[in-house]
Amino acid sequence: MRRADIVGAARGWLGTPYQHQASRKGAGTDCVGLVRGVWRELVGDEPQRVPAYTPDWAELSGDDMLLEAARRHMSEMAVGAALQGDVLLFRMGLGCPAKHCAILSGEARIIHAYWGRSVCETRLVPWWSRRIVAAFSFPGLED
Repeated sequence: MRRADIVGAARGWLGTPYQHQASRKGAGTDCVGLVRGVWRELVGDEPQRVPAYTPDWAELSGDDMLLEAARRHMSEMAVGAALQGDVLLFRMGLGCPAKHCAILSGEARIIHAYWGRSVCETRLVPWWSRRIVAAFSFPGLED
């Protein structure tokens, strides 16, 4: 798998409506569902079952479940070393667990899904950049 394959797979989800806890291209997805869908397309079966979660799961539990899962199944790197095709995790508030993820699609561009928006490709503006907490690559990356 190459970085361009990851970005191409993620772009295939553009326009998929936002749907909390879903992961079906064209039907509905959230940010985690987007990464899961790209994983299924390029890597294979998902490595673990995703438990049910509410929109405020991170605030209620305080656990960094998304970050911990990424560390179990992907290769972590320095945030500044992330390249297109890598997954970025975001903290939506100071001291909060990581709660959002996106796929870096190019120079300061990300593909992601968030509340009220379908999957979109947007600029990685300072508002998002300030919230990046970690970066990961998919397993089996060749370049």
